[in-house]
Amino acid sequence: MNIKERYQNVLKILSEQYPEAQTELNYENPFQLLVAVILSAQCTDKRVNLVTPALFEAFPDASSLSQQSPETVFEYIKSISYPNNKAKNLVNMAKMLVEKHNGNVPDTFDEIVALPGAGRKTANVVLSVLYNQPTMAVDTHVFRVSNRIGLVKAKNVLKAEEQLVKHIPEEDIHKAHHWLILHGRYVCTARKPKCEQCVITQYCKYYAESLKKKDNSQKKA
Repeated sequence: MNIKERYQNVLKILSEQYPEAQTELNYENPFQLLVAVILSAQCTDKRVNLVTPALFEAFPDASSLSQQSPETVFEYIKSISYPNNKAKNLVNMAKMLVEKHNGNVPDTFDEIVALPGAGRKTANVVLSVLYNQPTMAVDTHVFRVSNRIGLVKAKNVLKAEEQLVKHIPEEDIHKAHHWLILHGRYVCTARKPKCEQCVITQYCKYYAESLKKKDNSQKKA
């Protein structure tokens, strides 16, 4: 099986397995999504969704958030990972949105990564989810799953992103991001992948290698 066939088969099956795939972060507008994605860095979506309702009720837009102190914002997000840094970044991000973008979330990569607290992954998520742009945000799930399956052979997230974007049809990139995340979150888990529940084992390098190891161990026994 060549790499093109692997991609075609894996993407086809995952698209059928997760037909309504979308971000699991709760948001009602572009500003809320940007805030939620910034908060989600090294934190679970579930935890983020627990704190954002009160945060968004208190500060519904960039203007209201920009007028707060980091100490005030901290009280709303203190159960999130790295709350001190994120509180400072959120306030400064909101100020920049107000000063440079009329309070609106920009739609270009360079403008988003220029915002405090918004790195490459944040920009790719926002562009993909809000604007359906062909960007591939590589988080821990995407990185793990794509390497395990054999879609990429990458030692860092940037290389993984480059290889995924190269091989996935442009119109599917923003959806494939969610397919891989959901598969990693619920099936191809970090510590012990649930291969018995997996729908793509016949195209997975990790599964093929595990069968070989099992066969070799049985022969030695």
